[in-house]
Amino acid sequence: MDFNVKKIVKDAGAAISRVVQLTEERLGTSEKTELDAHFENLWERADTTRAWTEKLVRNTESVLIPNPGFRIEDFIYEKIDKKRPSRLSNLEYLGLDMIEAGNEFGPGTAYGSTLIKVGLTEQKLGQTERDFIGSTAACFTQPLHKFLDGEMKTIIKEKNLLELKRLDLDACKNRVRKARNLLGTPIAERDLRVAQSEFDRQAEITKLLLEGIGTSHASHLRCLMELVESQSRYYEQCVALMSELKQDLSSLASISGVAPFSQSASVNNSQNNAEDALAHLKRAKVLYDYDAKDGNELSAHTGEVIFVKDIPNDEDYMWGVRGQDAGRIPRAFLEMFA
Repeated sequence: MDFNVKKIVKDAGAAISRVVQLTEERLGTSEKTELDAHFENLWERADTTRAWTEKLVRNTESVLIPNPGFRIEDFIYEKIDKKRPSRLSNLEYLGLDMIEAGNEFGPGTAYGSTLIKVGLTEQKLGQTERDFIGSTAACFTQPLHKFLDGEMKTIIKEKNLLELKRLDLDACKNRVRKARNLLGTPIAERDLRVAQSEFDRQAEITKLLLEGIGTSHASHLRCLMELVESQSRYYEQCVALMSELKQDLSSLASISGVAPFSQSASVNNSQNNAEDALAHLKRAKVLYDYDAKDGNELSAHTGEVIFVKDIPNDEDYMWGVRGQDAGRIPRAFLEMFA
């Protein structure tokens, strides 16, 4: 019991001394051993890596599992080392409701059979989504979690230990300085040599760990490439499922008498594509009438406003567009708008 009390008192005294020492350093009244610039750059890179990795993991998990309650549930099951219960995705719930509604309205009706077909596809999409979430966790979020919980925690632990060694070193320097003012003592100088040796050793250990961040970046790059591959595969599977569904629904048009997909969407897309193409062209006013000499040229009349663009390796002509007509037109016949 006496030993424990003494240890508590000793630790409390050491803690108070460190607080006083840190306060004096901030006030500039005591000496502080500075780490070299290379070490500081390594630490800044490691700390930046930690911060961004935490943010990337957090945002990725939010995208994969938008429900925060589910994320908390998964976190708890992970911490107690138990397998989380399997849960259906929102798409699978939607698919079940569509199938149930289709059966209620009657599988023999156009609406009922369509609901069942769409519901089955929604279920497949939900399963595909779950597979994507699982593969992304395995190839991206879990390796990054492992880095944060393993390598990064070790670096922070060693960096904190280095800070303690630095405080011990500076305290020994202060004792040596005071001892020299009092005619000096070899004990303080011996303690200083020991503290300097421990500080240098800990600095080297921490620096080696910090230099390993470059290897971690290479590992994270591989994880990122696997994430892109997984996400690309997921969207390809979704497009394949929806294309198959679209073909199936097209066959129902003759039965229901209603076209499954509006033609206006394709018309609007064509108009949007045309507008986007014109947005990249310049506007010009035609100064003189010009009659096309062949099918590759564009006829134009004085005062007309047309769209034009440069023709590579041709300083005399530009490519003009007017409505559905397009062709070459002399540059000298045009006045560009600012």
